[in-house]
Formats: sequence, structure tokens, C-alpha cells
Amino acid sequence: MQESSEQPLKQPSWRGYWLLMRADKPIGTYLLLWPTLWGLWAAADGFPPLSVLVVFVLGVYLMRAAGCVINDFADRKVDGKVKRTSQRPLVTGEATVKGALSLFFALVLVSFFLVLTQNIETVLMSIVAVLLAFCYPFMKRFTYLPQFVLGAAFSWAIPMGCTAILGSVPWWGWLLYIANLVWTVAYDTMYAMVDRDDDLEIGVKSTAILFGQYDKLIVGLLQILTLALLYWVAVIKQWGSVFFLSLLVAAGMFIYQQWLIRARERDPCFKAFLHNHYVGMVIFIGIFLDYLLR
Repeated sequence: MQESSEQPLKQPSWRGYWLLMRADKPIGTYLLLWPTLWGLWAAADGFPPLSVLVVFVLGVYLMRAAGCVINDFADRKVDGKVKRTSQRPLVTGEATVKGALSLFFALVLVSFFLVLTQNIETVLMSIVAVLLAFCYPFMKRFTYLPQFVLGAAFSWAIPMGCTAILGSVPWWGWLLYIANLVWTVAYDTMYAMVDRDDDLEIGVKSTAILFGQYDKLIVGLLQILTLALLYWVAVIKQWGSVFFLSLLVAAGMFIYQQWLIRARERDPCFKAFLHNHYVGMVIFIGIFLDYLLR
């Protein structure tokens, strides 16, 4: 572990703000994008209106970037004490606190201008999205369940997509929302397992710490619940064999992730977390092909 005070500070640069948005690490964008596409395709019963699709895809990128910026702002005093985060721009000096806050508000403002092109219900729901994105990074100071807040934030595009296309959220939309929330808690717990030792030392809370020796079991149960909820949505939406095949593939991928985290080692746990990008993609392919082949 290396203290941030031991590192020579760098000068602020455009590169620092690029890194602050995690533009070089698109995994978070993918994990936010795939469920957004699930919701849009389900709400539209096929390809959604192009105007809605463009706004939501751009919104995914901008709000994920905003979430990363505010996360690093919240963690700026502890990131230097964690091996994985010790080189983040606010630690090294490549970005300033003032610059980070300015960037956050700029990203949120552009996102809000985009959502203003949608109906009033979607605009109102976007306020909740901003509040969730802002609150999540601070939750790890107060609760062992910050992953649930992240899940709520990462899943909110699903009901927003429903309101953008349908004007309201059908009950299957909330089932899809909960499915993604549960899945997010599962994969972000694996992510938290990477930092568990450091987090215990500096006092940061997470589900990985809360679950303790039952972490792998609970992650597995959350993965099973995710598949069950997706199956329920599929029955309601009358998705066919192509989608159920994608669920079967996703189940196999979850088994592989359980094998990766079996010894709770840092690198395999991080690999298991990253692997969820493919889970989200496989599920979307199942939904996409189901409508395409009708």
C-alpha cells in the first residue's frame, strides 16, 4: 500500500480529466449500457425510436462519466491508501477538486439538456437519476450496502426508457429494474472483494465486508435471482427460445465467475467483475434476436 502523500504531485492536464471520467476504462459504460438497451427494446417491442435511442446512449456515456468524477471527488482522501486507486488523477494531482466539480456539473447539465427532448415524465425521472449518481459515492461512509444504491442508479435507465416510449412504467419494467439491481449488487460485490483488505483498514464499507465468509454464496444467490427475474419478464413479454438460450449462456457465465472468485484473490475477483460486460451483452443479444426473428 502506498500513501498518496508519498507521491510527487503532477500538474493538472486534459489527460487527468480524461482519466477522471474513466474514458480509458469503458467497462462501467458497458454495464450501464446493456440494461438500458434491455429496457428500450422491451418497451418498444423491438427497435426503439431513433431519437430515444440516441438520447439514452449518449446519456449513458455522460452520466457514467459524471458518476466516476463524483466518485473520485468523494474518495479523494482515501484513494491514495488503496492499491487499485492510488494513481487516480485527484490523488496524483493531474486533476483538481475545483476542476472535478466543474466537470461533474457540466456532464450533468449536458445530460439534462438531452433528456429535455423527451416527455415530461422522463424529464422528472431524470432528477432521480442525478440524485442517485451523486449520492452513491458517499454511501460507503454510512452503510455496508452502497452496492444497492449503485444498483438503483445503474438500473434507473430502465424505467426511464419505459416512460420515454410508453409514457409510464409497466410492472414488468419494475421487474426488469429489480433484476438489474440485483445483478449489479452481485458484480459490484465481486469488485468490492478486490479492495476488501484496504477498505477494512481505512473504514470504507461494502457488501463484501458485510457478507464476510458468505460472500460467494450470497453473490451466487443474487445471480440465481437475477436469472429468475429475467425469466419472469421473458414469460410476461412472451420472449421465445432464443432469449431462453441467452439466459442459459448467462447462467454458464455466472458459474464461471463463481469459479474465478473461489479463493477470493484480487486479480481473479476483478476478472470476474469485468466478465459481467459479456453477461449483459449476451442477454441483450437474446432480446434483440427474439424481436428480429419474429
